[in-house]
Amino acid sequence: MRHTKRTIALFLATLMMTAALSACSGGKGNETSTQPPAETPNADNNSAEPVMGGDLTVGIAQDLDDSLDPHKMVSAGTREVMFNVFEGLVKPDTAGNLNPAVASDVEISETGDTFTFTLRDDVLFHNGNPVTVKDVNYSLSRVAGLDTGKPLIDEFSAVESIDTPDDKTVVIKLKEPNIEFLASLTAAIIPDGSDPTADMIGTGPFKFVSRSPQDNIILEKFDGYWGTPAYVDKVTYKIIDNAEALIMSLKGGALDLVAHLTSAQVKELGDNFTVAEGTMNLVQAVYLNNNVEPFNNMKVRQALSYAIDRNAIMDYLADGRGTAVGSSMYPAFKKYFRPELVDHYKYDAEKAKQLLADVGYPEGFDMTITVPSNYKPHVETAEVVAQQMKAIGVTVDIQTVDWETWLSEVYQGRNYQSTIIGVDASTMTASAMLKRFTSDSGSNFVNFSDPEYDKVFKEAVACTDDAEQIELYGELQTILTKNAANLYIQDLCDLVAMGNGVKGYEFYPLYVMDMSKVYFTK
Repeated sequence: MRHTKRTIALFLATLMMTAALSACSGGKGNETSTQPPAETPNADNNSAEPVMGGDLTVGIAQDLDDSLDPHKMVSAGTREVMFNVFEGLVKPDTAGNLNPAVASDVEISETGDTFTFTLRDDVLFHNGNPVTVKDVNYSLSRVAGLDTGKPLIDEFSAVESIDTPDDKTVVIKLKEPNIEFLASLTAAIIPDGSDPTADMIGTGPFKFVSRSPQDNIILEKFDGYWGTPAYVDKVTYKIIDNAEALIMSLKGGALDLVAHLTSAQVKELGDNFTVAEGTMNLVQAVYLNNNVEPFNNMKVRQALSYAIDRNAIMDYLADGRGTAVGSSMYPAFKKYFRPELVDHYKYDAEKAKQLLADVGYPEGFDMTITVPSNYKPHVETAEVVAQQMKAIGVTVDIQTVDWETWLSEVYQGRNYQSTIIGVDASTMTASAMLKRFTSDSGSNFVNFSDPEYDKVFKEAVACTDDAEQIELYGELQTILTKNAANLYIQDLCDLVAMGNGVKGYEFYPLYVMDMSKVYFTK
């Protein structure tokens, strides 16, 4: 089947969502269409004319990954920043469409296992060199590990070969049919032979300038960008991992924009701030290490699931905003999301206590929740969860750690009991959300293992019938829920505050911040 520029743009909409959802009740929002929290003033975002130029300062709660290699990025926080620097053959937009970027056209074979791309004519790297098929071949072969046998991104293990029959064409052959693979081709295109940790040269609307660890990251507008140019000349991301200091810097004018705030933080702001409201497009949960006692016992995990009162958590964090989830899928994946799983474990403390007693824990037990200290919503969630667990005799010790420690000890080292974090879909596909729970996934930091799950996942990825694939992805979510792989909570409400006349922030159906659309007003 032939996909032109128009049909590429519509492709991802068929995978994800075909209509806008309403603010924090279940989808994305933006400044112009989404009402802010009632207690926070919000100016008319279309009433002031944009100004070209200016230096934008954005507050973020964590430093980026030690490696800024776009093919090895671990944290969503790093990807949301570097979204502005790197681009793939295709690129997502705010509506969930997958639009042409480095490529102008793609043809997907009827068998669903061959993708033929035509490169765009006018794409330049940040060093001024034009993008060639050699660059694309090098980039994607590197991600797929064709030379090493070790893919840098899990989804690229599906790649069998990459060919460049002429100077405008790239042909990607998969081992098995997988029409969702198109969304994986948002993977960054970098110069042939380059070391992205040293050069960090992309094709996006901003180019990387510098990074001072634990202090800032600086990007500058790329004047040779092939697409719509950015408004601002420079973006400085200031790293402030203390929640109170972050708000004080915003109130004092040292910051122009801060995302991922709680309702309590927004209430501290005065009248001179615009607040945009959306969702974070991730699954917040108490993620359990399924390899350690007592969480290697499914009945224990199920008991804890009954002890979670999601509504109380959402009331505390965001005055009821947010969307409850019951498995590892968030609502922006409209046709895959299973809202009925939310009620699989209705809050029932007595049932939770009985289940614990049945498996030898009549008096409960002690557990530790390790939380990255720089993410206030997750820390506050841990505090509510700890209170809720008291009702079933479980005593929770909240251990806050810095982000680097969380990455090394929890995510990479898997040396933990439980943690609270949000997990997103890096490639905007249902398979990206669910692959991490397969037994052999390098991203399976919860150590979940189920032969049936692995079998169904392989069937789902290879399936080319849309209705059948939807059912298979639903089955995978049900397996995770019934096994209580994790204690699922919500897709968090995302509140973005802007001062100093800043406007234009838009939400995406994945965890990114697109600074090219943000502007100062006259």
